[in-house]
Amino acid sequence: MQNANKNLCLLILIALFIAIATNACALKKDDTKMTDLTAKKTKVILKTSQGTIELELWPEMAPKTVANFVKLANEKFYESTYFHRVIPDFMIQGGDPNTKDSDRSNDGTGGPGYQFEDECYTISGEPMRGAIADEQTAFRVWQEIIMPYMQKTPNPNPEVKAVVDSVVAKQSGEPIMQKTLDFFYDNTGSTPIYPDSARILKHAVAYGTICMANSGPNTNGSQFFIVTKKDGANWLDGKHTVFGKVTKGMDIVHKIEALPRDDKDNPKADNQAFIEKITIK
Repeated sequence: MQNANKNLCLLILIALFIAIATNACALKKDDTKMTDLTAKKTKVILKTSQGTIELELWPEMAPKTVANFVKLANEKFYESTYFHRVIPDFMIQGGDPNTKDSDRSNDGTGGPGYQFEDECYTISGEPMRGAIADEQTAFRVWQEIIMPYMQKTPNPNPEVKAVVDSVVAKQSGEPIMQKTLDFFYDNTGSTPIYPDSARILKHAVAYGTICMANSGPNTNGSQFFIVTKKDGANWLDGKHTVFGKVTKGMDIVHKIEALPRDDKDNPKADNQAFIEKITIK
């Protein structure tokens, strides 16, 4: 698995793929013509050691994400965790069970023991099938199918692993293009990908929204962040699931945002903001 991770890091540095990735980010965004996915609301009271934050979650916007948050909250999973990453004019991040122990070095690496997919887009159209005809599609297969699969699979399919090794050796997406999309769906268990034109962004990463933290596509667990940047964080649009917003208590969010912190943006030990209780209304 260590070699696979090394291969992943090497490939990410390939200049060609970086250029393709930049172009691939221009996805269809047309929130105004969509049904209001924020109409149904789940009320949440998040009591912290710095004060109380009230939120509304949007189960029609992100049903799996909201259900997961509610489940963990009801199980008291979040109680006694603290906001382990705070960055002024950006966000506060919490939800890591590792923050319950005394080892600060593992803060930000924990989760509930499982991962689930992003809910950033609504789909209008048919999934992509058949040949991988261009490098942009090859990049998407790498980013959305191969990379998450290799990260979470201790013993990957030998044919998929051979493609990874070939991509790294050639520093090209050409080995991916020798296979079909259905090959990768069948051998990784991935859900299908859709043309960019079929994917409509559900909601931007805006000021006061609560979003899922992740380590790449479809790696959601328990960690979340609340955006404090007044004009939002549009560079994260489509990369992190937005599933609600703060309705009261942004002053508390900004108070947590301003806590003294170390060089890893972890609040210092005597200035932590603990989650004491989460109540689902």
